[in-house]
Amino acid sequence: MKKYVIGLDYGSDSVRAVLIDTENGAELASEVFWYPRWKEQKYCKPGINQFRQHPLDHIEGLEHTIKAVVTQSGVNPETIVGICIDTTGSSPMPLTKEGTPLALVEGFEENPNAMMVLWKDHTAVKEANEINELARSWGGEDYTKFEGGIYSSEWFWAKILHVAREDKSVVEATHTWMEHCDYITYLLADNKDLETFKRSRCAAGHKAMWHESWGGLPSQEFLSKLDPYLASLRDKLYDETYTSNEIAGHLNEEWANKLGLTTNTILAVGTFDAHAGAVGAKVDHHALVRVMGTSTCDIMVSTHDAVGDKTVKGICGQVDGSVIPGLMGLEAGQSAFGDVLAWFKNVLAWPMDNLVMKSSVLSDEVKKQLQEEVEAKFIRTLAEQAEAIPLSEVVPMALDWVNGRRTPDANQELKSAITGISLGTKAPHIFKALVNSICFGSKMIVNRFEEEGVKIESVIGIGGVARKSPFIMQTLANVLNMPIKVAESDQAPALGAAIYAATAAGIYESVIEASKVMGSEFEAEYFPQASQVETYAKLMESYKALGQFVEEQTNKKA
Repeated sequence: MKKYVIGLDYGSDSVRAVLIDTENGAELASEVFWYPRWKEQKYCKPGINQFRQHPLDHIEGLEHTIKAVVTQSGVNPETIVGICIDTTGSSPMPLTKEGTPLALVEGFEENPNAMMVLWKDHTAVKEANEINELARSWGGEDYTKFEGGIYSSEWFWAKILHVAREDKSVVEATHTWMEHCDYITYLLADNKDLETFKRSRCAAGHKAMWHESWGGLPSQEFLSKLDPYLASLRDKLYDETYTSNEIAGHLNEEWANKLGLTTNTILAVGTFDAHAGAVGAKVDHHALVRVMGTSTCDIMVSTHDAVGDKTVKGICGQVDGSVIPGLMGLEAGQSAFGDVLAWFKNVLAWPMDNLVMKSSVLSDEVKKQLQEEVEAKFIRTLAEQAEAIPLSEVVPMALDWVNGRRTPDANQELKSAITGISLGTKAPHIFKALVNSICFGSKMIVNRFEEEGVKIESVIGIGGVARKSPFIMQTLANVLNMPIKVAESDQAPALGAAIYAATAAGIYESVIEASKVMGSEFEAEYFPQASQVETYAKLMESYKALGQFVEEQTNKKA
C-alpha cells in the first residue's frame, strides 16, 4: 500500500500544504491560504517595525489547506501516515494554562501584545541590546556564543521581554509562550501536557539560547537580571528539545475529524521553514542553501569534527540536529531580500494608488483592469530595463538594510541608504542598485562563513525569488562568483517538512536517505559571467564603504 505525508509550511503572508508520495516525492496536491487579517495589516505598525499576527489566521489556514489537499488527492486517509509543520521564526505567542493562545481569550482578541510576534517584528531592539550587554558582563556563561555572539530583536527572549514590559495585562494572563512551529503541532497533537510536549530543537537552539552544554535554556540567575518575569517563565517552558525526525504525538480526535484524517497519523516535531527548505533542496556538506523570499535564510550543515568547538561569529546560530540529525546546522540570513524590492514597488505605486485609482475620470472597470495590468507588469518591466543598463553606466549604490541587518553581526537599528543619485537616475537605475544591494549583502554572508573556516563549494537557491527572477539570480552568481542551482519545487520548505514526516513515520531510516529520494530536483543553474565578476568585485568595495559609513553614523546617534 502506498503511503503519503503532508508538509505544512507557514510563511509570512500565507500557509501552504502539500500532499507527497513517500515513494518518490511526487506532489499529488497543494493548496495555499492567504492570511486575511494580515492582508489588512491588522495589529501592525510598520513605522515602528511592529508586525503581529492573529493566531486565527493560522488556525483557519491549517484547516483549509489540509482539508483541500486531502480532498484534491482522493487518497485513502488511512494511507496519510504523517504531518510535519514548519513556520517562520522566531515567532512566539503567549498561551494560557489550557494551551489556548491569549488572543483567543475574551478581552485580548484585538490586543497586538496578545498576538504572535512575527519574526520580522523589531520592537525589541532595546531588549536585545540589554541581553547582549548582560551576556558579556555578568561574569557567567555567554549564552549568545552559539548564536553568533549577538542576540537579535527578531528572537524569542527579546520579544517576550519587550511585551512583558509594555503590557502587564498580557503577562498576568499568560502561563507560557510557544514558538509558532511548536504551537501548531501542539494544536493538532493528542498530547496536551504543556510541560512534556516536545519542543523544536531548531527553534530553541537558534532563537532561545538553548544548548545542551549548559543544560538547556539560560539559567534563572541570568534571566532574573533581565527581568524577574523571564526567570519565572523559564520553569514553564522546557528543558529538553527534539529534532524533526522524532514523533511529537498523533493527530487528536477533534482535528482528525475536522481534516478528514485518522488518529493514526503521526505528527513530527515542528521546525523552521528555512531548515525544512534546505532538506527539501537536498542540502549536503559544503552547500549553502539560500531560501529567498521576503527575507533570506542561509542554511548549511557540517560534521561536528569540521566545526569542532569553534563558534562561528555573527551568524544566527549553530545547533546540533537543527537541519539534519547528527550534523551541525548553521544559519545566517538577510532581514530583507524580496522586501527590499517590495518597498521600492510600494514607493513607486503611490501615484497609482492615490491619484489614478481615485480618479473621477476613469470608470471602476477601467481602474480594475489598469490595476491588474500594472500589477502583472510592474516588477517584470523594471527588471527588464534594469538588466539592460550596462555596468559601465553610473548606477547608484544602495544598502539592503531596509529592515535592519541580520547577518553578519545582527543590528536591527541599521537603516538602508542610497548614494550616487543624479538627474540622470531613473527608476530602473535605482531598482538595479537595490538588486545589487541584496546580492552584496549575500556576499557578506558568504565571506563571513569562509573567514570563519566554513567551506562553501556550491550554492542552491529556493523560493519565489530564485525561481521567478533570472536577473537577480544571474546578478547573484556574478557577485558571489559561484554557480547557483535553483530547486524546481515551488514548495521546497513544505516538501522538506514532508520529508521529516516520512522519516518520523518510519518510512525512511534517516532524513538524508529520505531527502535523496523525495527531495527536489533542479531546474536551472546560473554561472558567473567572467566579464562582470571583476566589475562587481569593485562595486562590492563601494558597498562595504557605504555600509561602514552608515554604521558609524548610527553608532554616533546611539
